[in-house]
Amino acid sequence: QVQLVESGGGLVQAGGSLRLSCVVSGGTFSTINMGWFRQAPGKERAFVAHITWRGDIIYYTDSVKGRFTVSRVNAENTMYLQMNNLKVEDTAVYYCARFRTGSIYRASGYDYWGQGTQVYVSL
Repeated sequence: QVQLVESGGGLVQAGGSLRLSCVVSGGTFSTINMGWFRQAPGKERAFVAHITWRGDIIYYTDSVKGRFTVSRVNAENTMYLQMNNLKVEDTAVYYCARFRTGSIYRASGYDYWGQGTQVYVSL
């Protein structure tokens, strides 16, 4: 059984930083592509970042480019999302997910999800 567990969310002032972690158990983490999504209140779940299994190809949504960095340590079955210069509009529940097939930008392309971690950015 594949399980994903996020951590690292919290309350931070605008301009601050947080690092999210996603630990994956079950499956073979080192051979799977992974993604980060976020869901703000009243909105659909939205793509944030995607990283291939070797970590050599990475995609970001435009609004986080230059501020967020996705990375992974396969030996630790862990993916990270370093978030710098956070803005109020980054407030959301952040989810990590295992990519399965289809578009990397759509939630339907991912088959296993974590429970989410709340990020709240205040003025």
